[in-house]
Amino acid sequence: MTYPSRVEYQTDPSQYKHWKLTFDGPVATLKADFDENAGLRPGYKLKLNSYDLGVDIELNDAIARIRFEHPEVRTVVMTSAKDKVFCSGANIFMLGVSSHAWKVNFCKFTNETRNGLEDSSTYSGLKFLAAVNGACAGGGYELALACDEILLVDDRSSAVSLPEVPLLGVLPGTGGLTRLTDKRRVRHDLADQFCTSVEGVRGDKAVAWRLVDAVAKPAVFAQKVQERALALAAQSDRPQTAKGVQLAPLKREIEADALRYAHLSVEIDRAKRTASFTIQGPTGEQPQDVAAIEAAGAAWYPLAMARELEDAILQMRTNETEIGTWLIKTAGSGAAVLTLDATLLAHRNHWLVRETIGLLRRTFSRLDVSSRSLFALIEPGSCFAGTLLELALACDRSYQLLLPDDAAASPTIAVSDVNFSLYPMATGQSRLGRRFYDEEPALSAVRAALGQALDADAAFALGLVTSNPDDIDWDDEVRIAVEERVAMSPDALTGMEANLRFNGPETLFTRVFGRLTAWQNWIFQRPNAVGEKGALKVYGKGDKAVFDWNRV
Repeated sequence: MTYPSRVEYQTDPSQYKHWKLTFDGPVATLKADFDENAGLRPGYKLKLNSYDLGVDIELNDAIARIRFEHPEVRTVVMTSAKDKVFCSGANIFMLGVSSHAWKVNFCKFTNETRNGLEDSSTYSGLKFLAAVNGACAGGGYELALACDEILLVDDRSSAVSLPEVPLLGVLPGTGGLTRLTDKRRVRHDLADQFCTSVEGVRGDKAVAWRLVDAVAKPAVFAQKVQERALALAAQSDRPQTAKGVQLAPLKREIEADALRYAHLSVEIDRAKRTASFTIQGPTGEQPQDVAAIEAAGAAWYPLAMARELEDAILQMRTNETEIGTWLIKTAGSGAAVLTLDATLLAHRNHWLVRETIGLLRRTFSRLDVSSRSLFALIEPGSCFAGTLLELALACDRSYQLLLPDDAAASPTIAVSDVNFSLYPMATGQSRLGRRFYDEEPALSAVRAALGQALDADAAFALGLVTSNPDDIDWDDEVRIAVEERVAMSPDALTGMEANLRFNGPETLFTRVFGRLTAWQNWIFQRPNAVGEKGALKVYGKGDKAVFDWNRV
């Protein structure tokens, strides 16, 4: 099934249909109360707190608002407003009627949302507690797994489970298998038994197997939740008295072939199947101290730009699946970006600056894992410096124009300390570290050029760009490179790009995305899952799945 209408990623609590968000001092509570009649697309009902993309769009928004609008919150409790059910996972009927591309994009976004919980716990001190007060299956348990702790009600019926393999012929799509082993260190034979059981595991056995951290009887469950939420809050350094920043709606225009924001535009060339992203650098006087940053609020350039870039990436990934090559450009003053970087570094421990750096880090990571070819074009007027240089470093290739007869007009790039420290990839490496395999001679040479305006020859000599064509060759070289890329198989390119972009050490995050791409992507297309008699197709219809018993 294809979906002609656009998916909207912008929302706010007044529009939520599925989550109830409340605050009590250092603890925020997100209650899952999914409206079964408010699915994002027709053809299914969100029964038993099963979710679709629309549910996770609201969840992503709620977490962002807690980060920025409620700095006093130190623990987020994830629980359910429904009786006897926490969350039954991704809606199976939604998956059954969705295209392959929709399923994969859905899984990618849910992965990013859950990875974002762990990112905030690690970098920002925002802790998460899953208060599992009912049946918790599939993606519901994967949401719990992304939390710092899991408390399960011991009512003789509530259990945690990952039943995708026996019920649906697919894998847990949101990091379930990876977090069982890498995060919770469930013994592999017990994990095997758990993942092939429909019934799941409950009570003390769930604790013994490390599937949850603790259980509590119904009569004391609320008390135990409060105790654990406050204990987690005590581990956090988020400020108790700071005033939050309201995330106002983005100023954005959507045209037939363009997206336009205050600091960003995306121009789509449908004939060439390319999109040009142009990110505007900071202009005018920028805040230098935390008081001025707080006064600027959501209008502060790096926060505003990061929100716009995140929205543009999500819009393009979901709504423009045939636009396979993104051309990344910048416009503005490199010196202004370096000044901004100095401010970010000077105040990196202030809560608002830290949260903004976190949003930038996660947004650049969204770019890394987008299944699109990324080419950076460094042209006159560009400002690929420091924070905005990360955009070029994230790309598969970068082209920097050389103007041998006009040094003043030649575009330059610049490296700053932020490129080594503020924006690690999912591997934990900086993009510079990834680029040079953490080899010290190359990194030392780059460090020696910190803050310098590097023209195409200088950048090429340091290995910071792919090619440095002069003005005679520029148009032809870029045109041929783009045309060749667009003509190649999107499937092969997606696999190749993912392999080459993540060449560093493996982490939980890289394994989550790698296994989604390599394993689930493949299984989602196999007849045993999605054929006429595949397990995913016949689920809920009373028919038995018919499998091809050949092991591939």
